[in-house]
Amino acid sequence: MTTTDATDAFDAAERAMWAGRTEAYARGFGRLCAHPVPALLDAAGVAAGTRVLDIGTGTGAAALAAGERGALVRAVDADAGMVAEARRRGVAAEVAVLPALPFGDGEFDAVLGNFVLNHVGRPRAALAELRRVLRPGGRLAVTLWGARRGAGQDLLGAALAAGGAVPPSYLPRLDPAEDFARTPDGLAGLLAEAGFTGAGAVELAWHHRTTVEEWWGGAAGGVATVGLVLTAQEAGTVAAVRREYERLCAAFVPQGAENADGEGPLALPHVALLARAVR
Repeated sequence: MTTTDATDAFDAAERAMWAGRTEAYARGFGRLCAHPVPALLDAAGVAAGTRVLDIGTGTGAAALAAGERGALVRAVDADAGMVAEARRRGVAAEVAVLPALPFGDGEFDAVLGNFVLNHVGRPRAALAELRRVLRPGGRLAVTLWGARRGAGQDLLGAALAAGGAVPPSYLPRLDPAEDFARTPDGLAGLLAEAGFTGAGAVELAWHHRTTVEEWWGGAAGGVATVGLVLTAQEAGTVAAVRREYERLCAAFVPQGAENADGEGPLALPHVALLARAVR
């Protein structure tokens, strides 16, 4: 398979992964991904009057937060269902797929990308396009799931492995030629390679507060790679994964917060990367 073929296959798999999963995403993983939004906006210098583009807006969390600061916000997402939900919430959103954006050169003061670079087959081409739509001196801020992971990030994956789940062959796999080091230095280097200046990246660590049922619901709804793996299994395997999941959840229940009905709280440690740069 050529690099082009592998990249096209990755992008096609990503589009299929999110199609029809807006509601399931919003109920679970959407809250997780919204956590870094205030830091993301600060990194991009978003304030009243800032012309902002939110790429991969999903259900609109970053776009709405920017609007609350008085920014002038446009947003795009590759999935029509996500765009429809963002619009319902009041975001000026439209469908667009990186690395092609329907905006002029230098149209924005700030570009936000909240957990987007994970999902594009051509991250360097995508960053070049984001640089194009920024004005000179404009600011880019992005988040990314990195190589260092919190224990809570591996909960569902550990349950899949313990329950005997076998990943399907059609999972998205980024071509190695397009990959980069998922570390602060690696992400900052990628931004510098794309022509940005002043690139820097840090790790963000937090505990995502959720419940046993809410966290399971995202995967059961087919959201993200873990959801593709779970929903590809036979019923018996799904039941085994669920049993292992409930067993493993016990390690993430805060002391004194146990709840026998399975709806009790979880505190899941997560780690992500936050990077900023200037055109």
